[in-house]
Amino acid sequence: MWKRKLSFAAILLALILPLSAAGEPQAVPRSPSAEGARVGFANIEDGDVLPPVITVRFSISGMGIAPAGVAIENTGHHHLLIDLQELPDMTRPLPATDQIRHFGKGQSETTLELSEGTHTLQLLLADHAHTPHDPPVMSEVITITIDADAPPQTAPGNEGAGP
Repeated sequence: MWKRKLSFAAILLALILPLSAAGEPQAVPRSPSAEGARVGFANIEDGDVLPPVITVRFSISGMGIAPAGVAIENTGHHHLLIDLQELPDMTRPLPATDQIRHFGKGQSETTLELSEGTHTLQLLLADHAHTPHDPPVMSEVITITIDADAPPQTAPGNEGAGP
C-alpha cells in the first residue's frame, strides 16, 4: 500500500514541479530532433490568396508523428502558429491559444476560418510534452491573403478535373 501512495506522490510531484510560483511552466529537458527533419505545408504556399475557410495539410519528413503524451524517439506532433509576432519560448511547453493551435492527437490537417486580410502561418513540431525539440523543427513562415472572392480550394487529386 505504501508503494502505491509513494507512486501517486511521485506522479503528483512530477506534475507540480514544472510550475513556478506564478503557475508558469518552467524550462524542461528537450527531446532531440532528428538531423534534417522538416515540417511544412503540403497544400498551401507563401503568397496564396485563399477563401475564408481553408483546409491546411501538414507535411513532415525525417521524423514521425505520435500523439501528445506518447514519448517515442524522433516523433512529435504539430502546432500551428497563426499571426505570431515572435516565437514562443522554445524551452517550455507550448501554451494552447488561438494563435498556437495544438494537434496533440497526431492530426496532419485542419480546417481554418480566417478573417479577410493578410495572415502568417508557421508549423512547429513538439514532443510528447508539447515542448519544441532541440533544435526546433519548424517551417518557414508563410504569408497568405484571405479574400472572400477567392475561388474555393480544390480537393487533392482533382486539380484540373473537369465536370
